[in-house]
Amino acid sequence: MATDAPPPSKEEHRLPSAEEFSEVQQSAEFAELRRSFRSFAFPLTVAFVAWYLLYVLLSNYAGGFMGTKLFGNINVAFVFGIAQFVTTFLIAWWYSRHAAAKLDPKAEAIKTRMEGGA
Repeated sequence: MATDAPPPSKEEHRLPSAEEFSEVQQSAEFAELRRSFRSFAFPLTVAFVAWYLLYVLLSNYAGGFMGTKLFGNINVAFVFGIAQFVTTFLIAWWYSRHAAAKLDPKAEAIKTRMEGGA
């Protein structure tokens, strides 16, 4: 099975010391990486958990509404259940795009600098 990933590098990388890790952790560059991750992941996580809890609560306490037939044998509960799967995959896709565009380049720059490549 072919992949687009390059083969692993045969170069030896210098391992950073604990002090260097602490220094990078305190840097503005790392703080920006952390802020970029948190500003995306936390609100989306809260929104998804709220959406999931709405589904669970409606399923438990609004049986009449959830049992409303929309067309054929398809009811509101079924549509909401399928929407849970759809939103899960959309969030995963959206996060992978965000990570590739915003997080991975910043993380790679920090990693390269720590390993002595810059």
